[in-house]
Amino acid sequence: MSLVRKALVWVVAAAIVVFTAYSAYSYWDTSGDEPLEFAKTRDAVLDAGERHIERLNSMDADDVEDGLAAWLDATGGALHEELARENDESAEVLTEVGTTTRATVTDAALLQLDTRAGTARMIASVRVESTPRGGEATTDRKRFEAGLGHTDDGWKLTSLTALTTAADES
Repeated sequence: MSLVRKALVWVVAAAIVVFTAYSAYSYWDTSGDEPLEFAKTRDAVLDAGERHIERLNSMDADDVEDGLAAWLDATGGALHEELARENDESAEVLTEVGTTTRATVTDAALLQLDTRAGTARMIASVRVESTPRGGEATTDRKRFEAGLGHTDDGWKLTSLTALTTAADES
């Protein structure tokens, strides 16, 4: 091997070592990065909000008790208290109506996140498939604004408000 080739191999090897060291340092340096932690929290809040909105818009008519328990598990604060207070009446009505619903969040975004206060607001577009007892399924699209609060059990919905559009009002 010529002297030039040996020198080139050493230069390339040195460049690889320097690049690897710099990459490792950059990764380590961002591990305590505040914007990175905020981004992780934002993603976790959005994920929790989507799951909880789906829960509150889903109900198995054959298992209303578990459905209402899931509603309570997805909520905190005033919304949780309201659902708990109306639990028996809701069970009676939902059992009598007998409609099964399955909700899927099709799009969502955080409007606000305050990690220090443990609060967030989000909007979501939801597709809800409803199947009445003995009937055919229909699909509806809904939009919601939700408030979230951080609890010992993670992020929970503290409010859920249906939003209307101009098309809804006409």
